[in-house]
Amino acid sequence: MAGYRIDRITEDIKRELIHILREVKDPRVSEMLTVVKVEVSNDLSYCKVYVSAVDGLEAAKESVKGLKSAGGFIRKRLGASLHLRKVPELKFIADDSIEKGFELFDKLKSLHIPEETEDDED
Repeated sequence: MAGYRIDRITEDIKRELIHILREVKDPRVSEMLTVVKVEVSNDLSYCKVYVSAVDGLEAAKESVKGLKSAGGFIRKRLGASLHLRKVPELKFIADDSIEKGFELFDKLKSLHIPEETEDDED
């Protein structure tokens, strides 16, 4: 049963972090930043937050620097909104999954084969 609780808390943290990141005023944090994945330890002491930027990996790395400096603000807001006894320590990690997704989409688009119409058989 404990696994369900961890999964629920993980999704709650991800949802709240998405809202909180909009309020961070650090200029290093990209406007187009997305929380890709959240991993919470079993004892709820640590939380890895994978973030990705549409602008690429370098923008995500720069945003991580801004998020680390705003970590106290983010933890405070997270604790207030989730009412947890112990708010996990946040570790932000840059990820390039959005960039890889765009590359995969472009490859799939280039493979598009036009369909033949049935009227050509007459």
